[in-house]
Amino acid sequence: MSKVSVTGARSVMGDVVETTHDLNVLHLNDYEGHWDGFDNGNPMAGGDEASEMLVTVRSLQSILGVEDEDAGPSRILKDEQLESELEEVRTEVNELEDRRSNLESDLRDVRERIDAMEPFADLGIDLDLLYGYDSLAVQVGEGDADSVERVLADIEAPSQVFAGNGVVAAFARTDERTLQSALVEADVSALEVPDGEGDPEEYLDELRHERQKIESNLSTVEGQLEDLRYDVAGFLLAAEEKLAVEAQKAEAPLSFATTDNAFVAEGWLPSERVEAFETTVNEAVDGHVHVEELEVAAYDRHGHGHTDAAAAETEQAGAIDAEPPAETVDDEESEAESDAEPQQARADGGTVTMGGEDEPPTVQDNPSTIRPFELLTRAVGRPNYSEFDPTILLFLTFPLMFGFIIGDTGYGVIYTAIGYYIYANFDSDAFSNLGIITIAAGVSTTIFGVLYGEIFGLHILGEQLWVNGLGMSHPPIEKGLSPATGYWARAWFVVTVLFGILHLNTAYALSFVENTQLHGVKEAIIESGSWILALNGLWLFVFSTLFDGAKPDFLFQVFNEGENAAFHLGFAGFPAEVGIVGGVMVFAGMALLALGPAHELVEIHVVLAHALSYLRIAAVLLAKAGMAFAVNLLFFGAYEHHGEFHYMLDYGPQYVQSNYEGATVIFGGMFHGSPAMLVFGVLVLILGHIVVLILGVTSSGIQSIRLEYFEFFEKFYDGNGESYSPFGRERVYTRDQ
Repeated sequence: MSKVSVTGARSVMGDVVETTHDLNVLHLNDYEGHWDGFDNGNPMAGGDEASEMLVTVRSLQSILGVEDEDAGPSRILKDEQLESELEEVRTEVNELEDRRSNLESDLRDVRERIDAMEPFADLGIDLDLLYGYDSLAVQVGEGDADSVERVLADIEAPSQVFAGNGVVAAFARTDERTLQSALVEADVSALEVPDGEGDPEEYLDELRHERQKIESNLSTVEGQLEDLRYDVAGFLLAAEEKLAVEAQKAEAPLSFATTDNAFVAEGWLPSERVEAFETTVNEAVDGHVHVEELEVAAYDRHGHGHTDAAAAETEQAGAIDAEPPAETVDDEESEAESDAEPQQARADGGTVTMGGEDEPPTVQDNPSTIRPFELLTRAVGRPNYSEFDPTILLFLTFPLMFGFIIGDTGYGVIYTAIGYYIYANFDSDAFSNLGIITIAAGVSTTIFGVLYGEIFGLHILGEQLWVNGLGMSHPPIEKGLSPATGYWARAWFVVTVLFGILHLNTAYALSFVENTQLHGVKEAIIESGSWILALNGLWLFVFSTLFDGAKPDFLFQVFNEGENAAFHLGFAGFPAEVGIVGGVMVFAGMALLALGPAHELVEIHVVLAHALSYLRIAAVLLAKAGMAFAVNLLFFGAYEHHGEFHYMLDYGPQYVQSNYEGATVIFGGMFHGSPAMLVFGVLVLILGHIVVLILGVTSSGIQSIRLEYFEFFEKFYDGNGESYSPFGRERVYTRDQ
C-alpha cells in the first residue's frame, strides 16, 4: 500500500472528487487539523438535497420490501427523471401505505370488539338485559359459576346466577358496590358490558362480516403494494445508488485540508495503482493538481509490513507554507511540541502528513475456505498492516480443539447439521460464516468421534468398526473413564500441555518475526526471544529426569512402554543434563527481560501458567464424556468387569450376574425396569443428551476460543487495524451510457 497526497486549487476540487470516486481505489484519510491555516472542507453543492432524497428512497424501499434481486437491468437515470419519477412513486406509495395503515387500524379495532363480544354471545343473554336497572345490580365476568353462587349466598339479598361456557352473569337486588365487594371472594374476572341491545350473537355476526370486508380490502391494498414493488424496484435501487454516490461525493471535502484557494487530500491505495491514479487524475484536470507518493508500506516475504518514506520528489503547491525539517529530538519532547502548536504543511521532501501517524488500511485476503474464520479474528479486531493475520491459525486449531473435546460421532453430525441450517437459512454474512465455522467444528467432532469409537457416549462404533471390522483390541484413542483405561485420561493432560507449548511457541515466534521486521533483531531477541527461551527451558526441565522423584510419574509413562503408556514411543524423559540446560534457558530468558522490558519479569510465571491453562481441554473432555456416561448409565445401566465399564444394551443385571464372574452392576438402568420406568427413561435419555449437546457448545466452544484469544493472541496480536474502504462505489444498478 502507498500513501499519496493530492494537492490542487479549489477550482478543480470537484473534478478531482469525481475522478477519484470513479477510480474507487483511494482510501481517504481524515484531516485532523494539524496544519496551521488549513481547515476541513465544506460539503459540495447538492449534497444536502441528495441526502434528503436518499432518505426518501430508502424509506420507500423499506415500505415496499425491495430486495436486490428485484433490480432488473441497470439503467441510465437523469436528474430530471429521478426527481419527477421519485415524486410520483412517493405519492402512490404514501397513498397505499396510508390506506393500509387505516385498514390495519380498523382491523385491530374490530378484532378487539369481537373479542369483547364473544363472551356475551356464549352467555346468551340480550345486551340490554345486562345493564340499566334501578334496584338490581348486575356483574358479568369470566369464572366459575359455583364460586359465584357461594359468595352470593352470604349477602342478604335475592340473587340469581346465569352461566354459559365459562362466562357468568350475577344479578342481585342490592347496589353495585355490595355486589362487586362480594364477588371479590369468587373465582371470577369482571367483563365490561358492550353498548347495544338485543342478541349479542347478531352483533358478533355483523362484526365478523365487517372483519371479512376489512381483511379483503387490506389484501387488495397489499396486493397493489406488491405489484408496485415489482414495477418500481429497479428505479428505487438505481435511485438509491445514484443518490448515495452523489452524497458520498458531496461529503468528500470534509476529509480534506483546505484554504480559500487550495486543498490537500491524502489516502492509501495499492502501490501498483499509484501511477495509473496519478495519470488519470491529472488528465481529468489538465495537470492542475500534484499527486505525490508520500510513503510505501510493503509486505515482506514473511507476510509482515513495514513503511518507508517514498523516494518521490516533492513539489507542493505554492500556497502551502514551507518549513525546514525539525532536528531530531526525544520522542516525549517531540510529542509535547506537537501538542503545543499545530504542524505546518511543508514542501521540502519531508513526510509530515495531514492525519499524523497512521497505519495503512488492511485487506484480509484469505482463501475462500479460510475466510469465514475471519469472523473470529474480527471479534478481537481486524489485523493492522504490520501484523500477521491469525485467521489461518484459527482455522487450523479452533475446530481441532473443539472436536477433540467433544469427540463423538452423534454429536458431531448434529453440530454439522446445525451449522448447515444456519448457513443455508440466514442471509447475513456473519451468520453464514458462523454456520461454516459450526460445520467445521461438527466435522472435526465427527472425525474424533470415529477415532474414539463413540456415538452419543456409546462404544458401539468402536466395537463394530475398530474391533470387529479391523480386528483391533480397541479404538485408536480412548477417553479413559474406566479404571482399566485411566492411563488415557492421564495421557490427555500431558498431550494438552504439549499442545499448549506448541501453540504458545507459535505465538512467540510470530511476535519475534514482527519485532524483527519493525524494530530489528536485537529488539526481537530481547522482547520475544526471552519468552521463547524461558518457555521452552522450563518445560525441558519439567520433562527431564532431573529431580524426577519430585515430579509426577505419569509424565514419563505416557509416551514410554508398558501398561501405563497410551503412546508406545519409548520416551522416559529427557536426560538430567537437558534439564540443567532448560534451567539455564529460563535464567537466560529472565536476563534478557531485565535488559529490555524489565517490568515483565514479574510475569515470568506465565510460561508455566499459560501452558497449564491448556489443561482445561483435557478437563472439559473428561467432564463431557462423564456427563454422556451418566446419561447412558441411567437409561441402559452399566456394570464393571475387570476394570472396564460396559453398558447393558442387550441384557439386564440378572444376565450379568449369572454370566460374568466378578462383575459389579453399577446401576440397573431404567431400560430394564417397568414399562412406566422405561417411558421415563426415554425422556431422561433424550433430555440428558440435549443438555450434553448444549453444554458441549458453551463449554468446549468457549474454552477453545478463550485459549485462542487470551493465551495465544495476546503474545503477538493487537487487532487495531482499519478496513480498506476506498472512496467510491461499484455501480450495479446505474450506468452512464
